Amino acid sequence: MKHVGIIGLTLAAAFSAGAANAEELTGTLKNIKETGAITLGYRDASIPFSYLDDSQKPIGFAMDICYRIVDAVKAELKLDKLEVKLNPVTSSTRIPLLANGTIDLECGSTTNNADRQKQISFTNTHFLTASRYVSKKSSKINSIDDLKGKSVVSTGGTTNIKQLVEANAARNLGINVITAKDHPEAFLMVETDRAVAYVMDDILLASFVAGSKDPDAYVISTDAFSTPEPYGIMLRKDDPAFKKVVDGATAALYTSGEGQKLYDKWFTQKIPPKGLNLNTPIGAELKHEFAKPSDSPDPASYKAM
Repeated sequence: MKHVGIIGLTLAAAFSAGAANAEELTGTLKNIKETGAITLGYRDASIPFSYLDDSQKPIGFAMDICYRIVDAVKAELKLDKLEVKLNPVTSSTRIPLLANGTIDLECGSTTNNADRQKQISFTNTHFLTASRYVSKKSSKINSIDDLKGKSVVSTGGTTNIKQLVEANAARNLGINVITAKDHPEAFLMVETDRAVAYVMDDILLASFVAGSKDPDAYVISTDAFSTPEPYGIMLRKDDPAFKKVVDGATAALYTSGEGQKLYDKWFTQKIPPKGLNLNTPIGAELKHEFAKPSDSPDPASYKAM
């Protein structure tokens, strides 16, 4: 009887431990475990971070990173399979759709800054960019001051349009600021001379120039509206258990050397569907960031050592 009692106590303890482990899951991890699915938010034209290929499948540097995170979540939850759902987002909808639970991760080209961190969280930085403008060489726009009195476009819901508006006011430039619904529409306005320049992250401008009908017709400014700023994968705020898994997955990727290989795949080689090559080798600052991953929103913290 004593032996049976010990077995009973052991089984009860094991059951209680299992129940406790199940109860420990909260937030996003709990929801993923219960539904057997995770939802990724993607962009349709943020080359090479997140965009659609010829079969309308989302691909890109940020998408590849998100799939590494999915693998880590699957392992953490000890799931045999995990369904990946894909949901399109825009500059304006990405934060609301993350906050309301429609998506679990936003895989794109989103700047990590202090204002956004009040609403949502970011994982470790995967890219550094500065806000510049693209214009036609024939327009002879050589500096931000040369934009005075002209029509300049940027994409709604981005930090770039905010920086443009602030510079316009601070320098008393009298710029006619045009808000585009997305990146392709904004670049099209420069192509069709409805705007003299398009203000956006320099790497995204490079992708549009590379994919244009006449790449040699355009020039990206040396003048910048910002210091180099970090991009990160977004996730919901106040979800430390999920963030721990996501941060662990991205840190492991970047410090292993696989991060550099993934970067080279998307920035220094031909990419689908048109075989564009952005010819943008990794910089010293990002190399240092990959060696010591960080989710800091402060541009000043990203310096080459």
